[in-house]
Amino acid sequence: MIDFHFESDFVLNDKTQYSDWVTRIIESEGFTEKQLDYVFCTDDYLLNINQEYLNHDTYTDIITFDYSDGRALSGDIFISTERVTENAKAYKVSLEEELLRVMSHGVLHLMGFGDKTNEEQELMRKKEEEKIKLFHVEH
Repeated sequence: MIDFHFESDFVLNDKTQYSDWVTRIIESEGFTEKQLDYVFCTDDYLLNINQEYLNHDTYTDIITFDYSDGRALSGDIFISTERVTENAKAYKVSLEEELLRVMSHGVLHLMGFGDKTNEEQELMRKKEEEKIKLFHVEH
């Protein structure tokens, strides 16, 4: 089950379209979904989580908490919509594209894809691009 929660003014217009897309991402890598909760929030909300749980005092666009059991994915994915909006402007892409990138990024982390080394970052970008293309695919 994929649920969406909103701790800011941001709202997804078509939750079913997004949840179906996340399911396609999960299935495309041979995983199953157990419980995924996306929490869309403000910079300050996410900064507080970053400080409290990760001891990081920096703004970020996403934090993923992994509760998966083997190939059954479960987790909480917190996304700062303020960071996503700023990043979309900085990278000169649409808000939707940047949102899809960050949403897929969180799920890819749950599947074991990292982004600490240059090699991991390169693979992560490639996977994000691949998964963004699945958004407009009807199942």
